[in-house]
Amino acid sequence: MTVASMTGRTVLVTGGTGGIGRATALGLARLGANVAITGRDATRAEHTASEIRSETGAQVDVFLADLSAQAQVRRLAEEVLRRLPRIDVLVNNVGGYWNTRHLTVDGLERTIAVNHLAPFLLTDLLLARLRQGDHARVVTVASHAHAQGRIDFDDLQSERAYSGARAYNQSKLANVLFSYELARRLRGSGVTANAVHPGVVNTSFGLEDPGRTQRLLVPVLRPFMKSTRRGASTSIHVASARQLQGVTGRYFTNSRPRRSSARSRDQEAAARLWHASAGLVRYQT
Repeated sequence: MTVASMTGRTVLVTGGTGGIGRATALGLARLGANVAITGRDATRAEHTASEIRSETGAQVDVFLADLSAQAQVRRLAEEVLRRLPRIDVLVNNVGGYWNTRHLTVDGLERTIAVNHLAPFLLTDLLLARLRQGDHARVVTVASHAHAQGRIDFDDLQSERAYSGARAYNQSKLANVLFSYELARRLRGSGVTANAVHPGVVNTSFGLEDPGRTQRLLVPVLRPFMKSTRRGASTSIHVASARQLQGVTGRYFTNSRPRRSSARSRDQEAAARLWHASAGLVRYQT
């Protein structure tokens, strides 16, 4: 893997206080980046930032926001634009899995709101700053679960029937469709957009509201899962590798480009999802 020095470059990692997000922020800080992380808990966020500073000597900024709430996504973007004079890389890392259906303060199903609409909205709000950068990059953490996903345009909010797995798979397919459509819209701008699969990683992911399969299988599989450092390696690679400057609209796993599912390459569906998402976050494309 060939990485470039990230010295002088600023990276924003959402969900950077634990798991893959923390490992991504730490890895990029080790390469010399100025790092900004988002989190919901102030104590945990400051502790993570302190650890990264201590280990790397990097500048680490902390932003607090619950990305399930669109008002907080908008407030986060305003604060980021006020405090960070440049953004060279945005890593849309935050995500979750809920076995039962939850509604956000906006009345949206939580899985699609956190995993897809939050990065969709945040990226749009930060896009002008990204365009000002030197070969800026948007890296969105998806999953191979996207291959089992289907976008139900008649029931994006899973109102008729809810399955945690189905909602999660749909949201991960949305991540890939979003990345490809964003890449098409940004072509020629100097900003790239790619999706990554981190692998099955040993984190606390999904434990807030686990399903029966998770409760039974995860303890058995945990010894065979990737470490968070290995899980973050693809995000770090796509955010920093010299040879990926200008490479856009791709899906990466194990730091290599891979062909994503046929549904994820449906340009008509990607454009339709973009417009549906714009309506759900209440702005016009």
